[in-house]
Amino acid sequence: MPRTDRIHPTGEDTDDSNSNSTDTGTGTGTGTGTDTGKKAAFLRSGHRSRSLAAGFLLPALLLLGALVVYPIGYSVQRSLFDRSGSSFVGLDNYLALVTDDSLRTAARNNVIWLIVAPAVATALGLVFAVLTERVRWGTAFKLVVFMPMAISMLASGIIFRLVYEQDPDRGVANAVWVGVHDTFAESSVFPRARPLPVHPLEAAGGGAFVTEEPVRAGEPVPLPLIGVAPGNMPKEARPARAPDAAPDAITGTAWLDFTRGGGGRPNTVDPAELGLAGLRIEAVKDGRVVAETTAAADGTFTLPADRADGAVLRLPASNFREQYNGVEWLGPTLVTPAVIGAYVWMWAGFAMVLIGAGLAAVPRELLEAARVDGANEWQVFRRITVPLLAPVLAVVLVTLMINVLKIFDLVFVIAPGSAQDDANVLALQLYRSSFGTDADLGVGSAIAVLLLLLVVPVMVLNIRRLRREARR
Repeated sequence: MPRTDRIHPTGEDTDDSNSNSTDTGTGTGTGTGTDTGKKAAFLRSGHRSRSLAAGFLLPALLLLGALVVYPIGYSVQRSLFDRSGSSFVGLDNYLALVTDDSLRTAARNNVIWLIVAPAVATALGLVFAVLTERVRWGTAFKLVVFMPMAISMLASGIIFRLVYEQDPDRGVANAVWVGVHDTFAESSVFPRARPLPVHPLEAAGGGAFVTEEPVRAGEPVPLPLIGVAPGNMPKEARPARAPDAAPDAITGTAWLDFTRGGGGRPNTVDPAELGLAGLRIEAVKDGRVVAETTAAADGTFTLPADRADGAVLRLPASNFREQYNGVEWLGPTLVTPAVIGAYVWMWAGFAMVLIGAGLAAVPRELLEAARVDGANEWQVFRRITVPLLAPVLAVVLVTLMINVLKIFDLVFVIAPGSAQDDANVLALQLYRSSFGTDADLGVGSAIAVLLLLLVVPVMVLNIRRLRREARR
């Protein structure tokens, strides 16, 4: 390549290649210095950013350590010591969780809670969310279902303690149950009523009573009873009246042979005594009921002589059965399902709202395409809706599982003292072991650590699921 020369102002020849080489070297040196400065500035700004972030996070980290990390560490340490905290006992407190009957009951009930409560609440939330999607009043219905979430656990426990009262006059659940029962089953009129030994009646077995002698037309039949409190007499009851003799009928009077305040004569209708209104009376011949009637408000009754003459009169046992008082919701058998019912009442609305939000994001074209292809609503729900809602259902289910592992308030308030051992759960046992009359902080700390160990796997599964969804 030909050499190119030019005349320098000083009169010296200058080689262009050397000049270019010098310029390039100078430029490279300047660029390197600039890059180094930028890197230093970037590092300084990154250091300031990390320091700023650490300054903002420090209060939260201090609170986390004081309120979470330290209590967990102290609970683990305390669970290894005895009741007084002075002697190291190792794993003895954890072995007590297996050997103690009340602790085993609490663990068993926690398993029942973990399986039943989240599943039922999630299922009801799914049903409510799907069914209210197409109705005009769906928003109002969702508001009503979600409203219990605004009530505290303590208030809900007080409400359901009243709902589950054994007395049908106070407990809503038993009032409804007794009403349905009495609709299909005949209720007794005079429970515990009975005759005195001097009365002309005798026991016939099975709770019934019969006359000692067959009855005859024209001879009035007295049927006196005792054992009914005057205040429990039917409202329609009137003062008893002795019947008139009728030659073509069997007549008589059934009355409460008791005079308020004392006095009166047995087997005689006194003016202050009331008739047994509504008492069932049967005429029985050769083991068959040939006629039957019901006592009037004043206790009088009449049976046709052509059928009842020569029969014995029977007062069937249905007159004297104990009144049905409903179900013992808070008894040893049903107390745990009853408390779970209160929990579901509170948290079904939470599940419904979350599932409803997920349902709003389901592509409608998929549902319509399935219907066009001939799928019925159940198939659309089972094959399309539920699979698409699976992530939301998992969130709701895991959240409720974590929540029921900590359940305490409802069990403590709803379960009466006589049934609290049967309704016991780990969180309640933790309270009883730590602060009860026979407090043992070592066992209480062991229960707290056990609850933590039960919650951690569920939280780990939930975090992994959230990460998987974030990577999609």
